[in-house]
Amino acid sequence: MIRPSITGKVSEVFSSIQGEGLYTGARQIFIRLYGCNLKCAFCDTNMPGYEKYTPEELCDMILKFERNYHSVSITGGEPLMQKDFVKEALKLLKKEGIKTYLETNGILYKELSEVIDYLDIIAMDFKLPTSGKHDEYWDEHREFLKIASKKEVFVKCIVCLSTHHEDMEEVITLIKDSGKDIPLIIQPNTFELSQRLIDKAKACQDSLFNVSSDVRIIPQVHKYLLVH
Repeated sequence: MIRPSITGKVSEVFSSIQGEGLYTGARQIFIRLYGCNLKCAFCDTNMPGYEKYTPEELCDMILKFERNYHSVSITGGEPLMQKDFVKEALKLLKKEGIKTYLETNGILYKELSEVIDYLDIIAMDFKLPTSGKHDEYWDEHREFLKIASKKEVFVKCIVCLSTHHEDMEEVITLIKDSGKDIPLIIQPNTFELSQRLIDKAKACQDSLFNVSSDVRIIPQVHKYLLVH
């Protein structure tokens, strides 16, 4: 029996500047996959539709870009919702010597365990419940971080005016439990930028210096550069 080809739901593929996290300013090729398992209050990603691609078709598209980029970012939505497609696409990209970068909400740790071997960098969110107005995912984050720590990983927390101090205490606990000196990025909510929010981000930064030697406050830079 011939196995049917795996296909993935791809919203868009484009070249741009990374506007968030540790690699802010780096040129990347972005593969935005359709669908997410969360509905965060601050979400700014609009995905009106998608086209279906096989891993081979997607890799061929990436190879058409000039090699002037740092890495290929698999983003979303939540890419690990399409774990089988992501795994096969990552395999092909690695064969071409392309550095791979996963942007994820840090919840689907079982799926991560199946693709971790083909990743170079993991940009992991800690989804603070009082920021995103969703359920708590501390246990999932703990398991995810254990696996992600096998590769280069940094963590991003979006801080809002609604963010409670208790959430940051949980972040401190998770980082301590990991036993790693993991870079932490505090990202002020773009929709609420104000002196009050920056002061709150700075207070969060102060509390996190005890568990990481690299704690930075970085807004969504691409919004200021007016790029995709």
